[in-house]
Amino acid sequence: MKRRAFITLIGAAALAWPLAARAQQKPMPVIGFLSSGLPDPGASNVAAFRQGLRELGYIEDRNILIEYRWAEGKVERFPVLAAELVALRVDVIVTAGGTLAVLAAKQATTSLPIVFSAVGDPVAEGLVTSLARPGSNVTGLSVVATDLVGKWLELLKQVVPGVSVVALLLKPDAMPDRAKEVRLKEADVSARALGMQLQVVEARGPADFDRAFSDMSAKGAGALVVLSTPAFEIGRQRIVDLAAKNRLPTVYSYRYYVDIGGLMSYGPNLADLHRRAAAYVDKILKGAKPSDLPVQQPTKFELVINLKTANALGLTAAHAARPSRRRDRIKRLFVAVHESACGTFRT
Repeated sequence: MKRRAFITLIGAAALAWPLAARAQQKPMPVIGFLSSGLPDPGASNVAAFRQGLRELGYIEDRNILIEYRWAEGKVERFPVLAAELVALRVDVIVTAGGTLAVLAAKQATTSLPIVFSAVGDPVAEGLVTSLARPGSNVTGLSVVATDLVGKWLELLKQVVPGVSVVALLLKPDAMPDRAKEVRLKEADVSARALGMQLQVVEARGPADFDRAFSDMSAKGAGALVVLSTPAFEIGRQRIVDLAAKNRLPTVYSYRYYVDIGGLMSYGPNLADLHRRAAAYVDKILKGAKPSDLPVQQPTKFELVINLKTANALGLTAAHAARPSRRRDRIKRLFVAVHESACGTFRT
């Protein structure tokens, strides 16, 4: 009787051991993805991030989980959404909503790793101590390159040589005041060097766009630079339509404005930045600390011009300034015959 009881006990223990072992195994890692956009895991930047994960061997719902939180253009929702992800005890938070998304995540946790996929100047905006040594639980990729605003103004001067007043559309609370002051000072210096006057026009979101364009007209603006933010991106079609209605040659930060009818863009490849954010997640899941992972800057830039919009604005090769290597490239874009609406150069 005792022998049968002993055998039964051993058998039960043998069956229970695998169950206990499986219970102690770590579940799939969970990424919290905080986005400024509409609920769409298939959106280009989100898709690029997921592609980056796949390239590193992570397949969603197979060996990794992603908890999405969408602000739907309402940046005031970031703190609540970030708090939800912290409460879920995700392994890492990835932000795709500019500086305000990172600040909300940073305020929600000082311990969970945070990776930003595209922000302005993370040092000036108080997100990290330095690019080389972020110094906290935050790191990621910046979209800022040296004198990018200067390049936008230069492009406008080359396309519309006679322009004297250029409007700069920005969201006043999209970055800390100190960072905004630095950005505006750099823009003003660049404009003066090109013989142009800069007119700063503010808009907090789509509800302000009509009033902002009226202000530009009242100030005599002959061209426009748009400092893109998540709030502007949600309403980008309205910006593009108003620029066309007011016949304002406009340069944007990113090509998706040009894809829907904007004149031209020069800036980093956002999809590439989101894809590269996956590498940070991989390193963090393998034990690296965000404070030891340097912030990376853009490596791919695109110059994109919408030829149909250029023709609609009456911009031809004759409007371009005298030759230089870059000007020649722009002139060739304006006079080239393409089947598509856009011409693209990557630099």
